[in-house]
Amino acid sequence: MKINNLIKILTFSDVLIVSGWGLTNPLFAIFVTNQIKGGNLELIGLSTAVYCILRSALQLPFARLIDGIKGEIDDFVLMAVGSIVMSLVPFLYSQATTNVHIILLQGLLGISSAMVSPGWLAIFTRHIDRHIEAEEWGLYNAMVGIGGALTGALGGFMAEKFGFRSLFIIVGIISCFGTCFLYFVYQDLRMAEKKLVTK
Repeated sequence: MKINNLIKILTFSDVLIVSGWGLTNPLFAIFVTNQIKGGNLELIGLSTAVYCILRSALQLPFARLIDGIKGEIDDFVLMAVGSIVMSLVPFLYSQATTNVHIILLQGLLGISSAMVSPGWLAIFTRHIDRHIEAEEWGLYNAMVGIGGALTGALGGFMAEKFGFRSLFIIVGIISCFGTCFLYFVYQDLRMAEKKLVTK
């Protein structure tokens, strides 16, 4: 299957970021109840709700913002800033000790995720190869699923061996690595804009 370079980079970057978070997502409840002062099931439910509400509520305003600006660089900037913030959150989690920390970090994660989604989806949609759209979406979802499955299985082993604090630092490093690949997306978008200008 022939896939254009930008779609490959977007997919690979997202697989790394999602896979990085896959190391801790299945263990989040255990981390909160065992490692956080005042951590209990109520805190897990509340912090999850904060994440979901902010992610859902802010996606549409962010989407309208980038739709109102001509070109794709604004889409990229919103996506990149969100990805950077999302990559920093695990490092903050490694230092979290109280229930307030968890709620604030889940809120920050929700906001950053709301920034990433509209820009990522807009760029992916515009550059997807014609006539193999379903295949490319299928490939993306399959790779993200496989990456999440592998890291989910690995996360428990790593948490047991190295501890949660070290695990969150590893997640942050993997996420930062995935975010760095967005630079090549920017290069492709700039080249595409130059071609449009010269026409």
